[in-house]
Amino acid sequence: MVAFNNVLPNVHFHKDWQRYVRTWFNQPGRKLSRRKARAAKAIRVAPRPTSSLRPAVRCPTNKYNIRVRAGRGFTLQELKAAGLTAATARTIGIAVDHRRRNRCSESLDLNTQRLKDYQAKLIVFPRKGANHDKTRPASSMPESKAYAEMRAARSNARLVGIREKRAKIKAEAAALKAAKKK
Repeated sequence: MVAFNNVLPNVHFHKDWQRYVRTWFNQPGRKLSRRKARAAKAIRVAPRPTSSLRPAVRCPTNKYNIRVRAGRGFTLQELKAAGLTAATARTIGIAVDHRRRNRCSESLDLNTQRLKDYQAKLIVFPRKGANHDKTRPASSMPESKAYAEMRAARSNARLVGIREKRAKIKAEAAALKAAKKK
């Protein structure tokens, strides 16, 4: 029943309206998939952290400035106070934001301390192929080349027939050469 002076309902459902409806029935499944992917990534990259270290910053405006949250990245001043460069920080999992400024010493001290704590707990493994053995004492790491020895053993086992054949041909050639000289 129409009440008062309203537009008469004339719904245009002659169109293929079901094609334009967007449903979100897959939302719970996606949530589960994302959660599983995060857990799998954490296992895959272990013992590395899954995300970068971020600074503690205050939210803007008077309404929210009592709240402290994670910021985008550490300032260059904070990194310098912690004894780091921006390039080095990025390689060891620290987020850097070159636009942010330190407007008070409290936030500078807080984030500098955060960086120093992170560095104290940080263990950096040498990259593959990098020559880091010069800095370590010789007795700290055993000289073991197990992988290279395994590869050599596999190669020798695979090539044993070819090598015997080559040796046999070489011996025959030497015998033939010695027979020609006589």
